[in-house]
Amino acid sequence: MRYKSRRSKLFIVALLFLFPLLGLSQVPERVPKPDFETDYIRPDFLTPTPRATALEYIDIGVLIVALFLATYFAHKQRSRQNIFLLMVFSLAYFGFYRKGCICPIGAIQNVTYALFNPAYAIPVFVIVFFVLPLVLALFYGRTFCAAVCPLGAIQDAVVLKPTNVPGGLAAVLSVLPYLYLGLAVLLAATGAGFIICQYDPFIGFFRFGADFNMVIFGLSMLLLGTVVARPYCRFLCPYGVLLNWMSRLSKRHVGITPDECNNCRLCEESCPFGAIKKPDEAAPPANREAEVKKLAFIIVLLPIVVFGSGWIGSRLEIPLSRLHANVSLAEEILLENSGQRTELTDETKAFRASGKPTEELFAEASAIQRQFKVGGWILGGFIGLILCLKLINLFMRRRQSEYYVDKGTCLSCGRCFSYCPYEQVRLGIITPKEAEKMGSKEVKIKQFRA
Repeated sequence: MRYKSRRSKLFIVALLFLFPLLGLSQVPERVPKPDFETDYIRPDFLTPTPRATALEYIDIGVLIVALFLATYFAHKQRSRQNIFLLMVFSLAYFGFYRKGCICPIGAIQNVTYALFNPAYAIPVFVIVFFVLPLVLALFYGRTFCAAVCPLGAIQDAVVLKPTNVPGGLAAVLSVLPYLYLGLAVLLAATGAGFIICQYDPFIGFFRFGADFNMVIFGLSMLLLGTVVARPYCRFLCPYGVLLNWMSRLSKRHVGITPDECNNCRLCEESCPFGAIKKPDEAAPPANREAEVKKLAFIIVLLPIVVFGSGWIGSRLEIPLSRLHANVSLAEEILLENSGQRTELTDETKAFRASGKPTEELFAEASAIQRQFKVGGWILGGFIGLILCLKLINLFMRRRQSEYYVDKGTCLSCGRCFSYCPYEQVRLGIITPKEAEKMGSKEVKIKQFRA
């Protein structure tokens, strides 16, 4: 606990030095300042300007080095301290210095838009930032989440006294990232917008500017993060869905212990993310026949749920399509032409001044609505499939004789390392005989944060 206090103080001191320096930096001008003779006040631009090609390659190099170090610290050194220090660096560089852009989370939208819009040339460095963490997770787990992601780092910094989220509630909330991912892909594919970037709760902190609602959202996330560790990462992050899938396939995922597990239970409460699963040998024998019947029932129900949820998604074509600028503009023009609105908006004035026929705009809006109808079917079916798979997973739990980590939800943060007696043997803190005697959670041992 003493080390944890020192670590928190170190992080606070680092931020105190960083904020004055970073606060002096202004967002570069994207266009020359116009010479107005009126009292027009030009708004500040909060979107970072495009980087020079050489600097983009430097960002790629920093990402590669950071990913390598995060994997090395987690798998080879098994050092929570070094993981934490790398996390501070990533928060400073990818967060405050690079202003959170580009990040793999937002790159989901760029990749999707490029797939559905051939005219869009996706930058190479965006592809690299999107692919590299996924490839690494496929072999070594979510080490990107442990120490490289700035959104995860800023949440990890405020974890004070985390509490366990009840299993039922966690299961329900775990569906939200899939819904968020599906919506982000749908809106990006149709050209309606990039909602991940628009509603990023921490981008305002990184760029020292955001609207009031997003500031409140970000502060609420950080406040919640003091008792619920990394709430955005666990219950909202769409990129976490992809990392979850890749990490489950990894064969070299980090483990709690460097040796065998003696079920001492000391690691039981070490993970604030609920990724450590308990052995279930003491559970009563499972009724195989009942489990098979439940599984068969869900499999039979699966196409019905998928079709039903797909139908519900398709019914959302109108409200979802209004998020597209052309559809929204077409509705405003229709209201004005029908006399239901007498006052013109700036958007409709600009459209009428362009000389574009309204029939052409209406045709574009109808085509976009059809895209949303198809996309709604796919999105709804996807969510229905996820719900059924989660139910199936409840009835197909593997029997475990020792503590293990859930590869999909484990963030490879290294918090559990020092709780394992075999880890302390490796570090020379205790002897192998002392480790063998530790068979219960109540044993008092010297905790060491590696």
